[in-house]
Amino acid sequence: MQTNIGINETDRKSVSDQLAKLLADEFLLYTKTRNAHWNIEGPDFHTAHVFFESQYQQLEEVVDSVAERIRKIGHYAPATLTQFLQLTHLTEKLENNNDSQGYMKELLSDHESIIKFLRGNINSFAEKFKDQGSSDYLTQLLETHEGMAWMLRSHFGK
Repeated sequence: MQTNIGINETDRKSVSDQLAKLLADEFLLYTKTRNAHWNIEGPDFHTAHVFFESQYQQLEEVVDSVAERIRKIGHYAPATLTQFLQLTHLTEKLENNNDSQGYMKELLSDHESIIKFLRGNINSFAEKFKDQGSSDYLTQLLETHEGMAWMLRSHFGK
């Protein structure tokens, strides 16, 4: 059945295309956070292991909600690893060792990249594409990522 939600198809497609990139970023960040949880080593193993678990659980919900947002506006969410790697702004390569500081730096950088992407799309979703719902959704997601980034950043002190 045709999607008739007060936003024309061209605008919904534009929003969907940006959300697809976001979904790819979120899935990649989720995977990298799982990797940190599985492969962390060091004297703070248990604490970091539990911390990364809480982070990937939050991201698992985010991934699902982004895909569902794409569906709500009448498009299909990308759902293959190939698609995600083609769409993402992030890299799957980790530059650091398997210690908490290395993982946290990598993950913090990715959260900050997503925060910038979200911030860059909030107004255009509402103003250019007339999709206040997706704009509001990005604002909520921005707050989630800011909180997760703060948790990571706090491990480094000042």
